[in-house]
Formats: sequence, C-alpha cells, structure tokens
Amino acid sequence: MKSNESRISEFILLGFTDIRKLQLLFFVILLFSYFFTITGNAVIIILANIDYRLQTPMYFFLWNFSILEIGFTTVVTPQTLSHLLMGHKNVLYVGCMIQSFMYFHLGTTEFFLLAVMSYDRYLAICNPLRYPSIMHKSLCTLLVFCCWIGSFLLLISPFVIFLQVPMCKSNILDHFFCDHTLLIQFLCGDTRLLELFGFVIAVLSLLGTLSISVASYINIIKTILNIPSATGRKKAFSTCASHFIVLSITYGSCIFLYISPSQASKVKCGKIVAILNMIVSPLLNPFIYSLRNQQVQEALKDLLRQVVVFIRGPRKT
Repeated sequence: MKSNESRISEFILLGFTDIRKLQLLFFVILLFSYFFTITGNAVIIILANIDYRLQTPMYFFLWNFSILEIGFTTVVTPQTLSHLLMGHKNVLYVGCMIQSFMYFHLGTTEFFLLAVMSYDRYLAICNPLRYPSIMHKSLCTLLVFCCWIGSFLLLISPFVIFLQVPMCKSNILDHFFCDHTLLIQFLCGDTRLLELFGFVIAVLSLLGTLSISVASYINIIKTILNIPSATGRKKAFSTCASHFIVLSITYGSCIFLYISPSQASKVKCGKIVAILNMIVSPLLNPFIYSLRNQQVQEALKDLLRQVVVFIRGPRKT
C-alpha cells in the first residue's frame, strides 16, 4: 500500500455554485422546503397515531413512510443549508461515510416500504373481504421491520468492503452531498466486486420493488374498471393517480441517477435530479398521499380545534 493511500481526512463538496448571492437564494428556498417537509410529514405521523379514524394499515404504513422521509431529507439537507449559509464546503471523512450509508439505507428502505404499500392497496381493493384478516397489526409491524432490516443487511456488506479499499485520488466531490457513486471513483484498488454488488443491489431494491408496485397497480386498475359505480371508479382512480405520482418521482429520479448508463448526463443533471429525489419528493408526499384525503382533513380540523381550545384555555363563567 502506498504511503499516501487512505490519507483523505475530509472531502470538499463543490455544491451548487460559488456565487454568493445564489448561495443565499438557494439557502432560503431549501430552508423553507425543509421546514414544510418536516411539518407536513410530522402532521401525518401525529394524526395517524392520535385519531381513531386513521388506525388502519394504510395509515400505519403512511406514518412510517413519513418517518423515513424526514430521516432521508435530514441526512443531507441540514449539512447543505450550513454549507450554503456559511460558505464552507468541507465535510469530515467519517461524516461523509455515515451520510453516504444512511442516504442509501433510508432510500432503500423507502423502496421496500413503497412495495409493501402498493401490495397493501392491492389487497384492500382487490380482496376487500379478506383484507382485514390478512393485514392485521402484527403483520404490518413485521413488514415495516423487515423493510428496515432487509435494507440494512443488503447494504452493510458492500459498505464494509468499500471502507476496506484505500482512497488515493482527489477529495473534491462535484456534488452537494456524499454520493457513493462518486466516492467509489476515488478508490485506487480493484472495484469490480463493489460494482457487482452495486448492480445487484440496484436490481433488487430498485427494479425489484418497482416490479411489485407496478404489478399491484395493474391488478388494482383491472379491478377498478369493473366497479359499476362511476363515482367509485373516479375515487379509486384519483387515489391511484396520487400514488403513481409519488412512484414516478421516486423511482424515475433514482433510475436516472443510479442505473442510467450515460455518465455525461449524470454529471450534467445529477444535482437537479438529486434535489427532486431527496427534497421535492419528501415535500410532496404528505400532500399527495394523505392531506388530500377527506379522513385526514377531518382529523386535522379536529386537531386544530383542540389546539385552539387548549391555547384559549377554559372559558370563565
């Protein structure tokens, strides 16, 4: 091993721009986006846990998905906000490695959970009589647990191998966070095994879960078309269309970033697509999945009324 291998102690993230005014503009936009992302997803978590009308498997999965979304955007956004505000671009090696692993761990867990949520909707619409007996609380909890553990087990081995390969190249990352696909280019050892692991993980976590989701929604659409009521078909299609938007944004951006063969296009558009994946998608998800739902709106109104009553205090007689 060369003496200068594994000597990288920090990385320099080039970020979005070196123009100070644009940095501050991006900071303001990103700050508000992050605030509304946290608020929207937190509202879903609170409502789904305190309102009896939302004590169903669908909302159980949704509030767990909201936890993932908060974690996913928090892994990257606070650091990016700090860099934009303070103007520095350095991140320690340890912090970079942790960020890289957590980004992919939470993202892969999201894919698994999206597949579970799609299958849940398939059972609810295509097998409504058997649905309550199949999707009981214990199974729902087990499925969420398996999503977290499955993602961790899938990623931990290649990540450990990655840490064992020395780095002996530049420490400048042309990105605003520590993306594993860029970090692997800094390795000076044999990376063929890591590239194979990456391909297998992409197929299993990305295309595998997408196949489950697509198959579920194809069967859902077939069932909806057989609904005799026009109002029922419209309501069901409206729900499916909302879910399909989330799937399109999440999977489309990740397929472009991590499966697209064009390296030139990744360099040119990668940052924009990454923003769509880790900032825009978590921001839109609460509104697309939940806040448009009448049950959620009623639960939110009840919660706001209780908050107003609490703030005002008991009325004096």
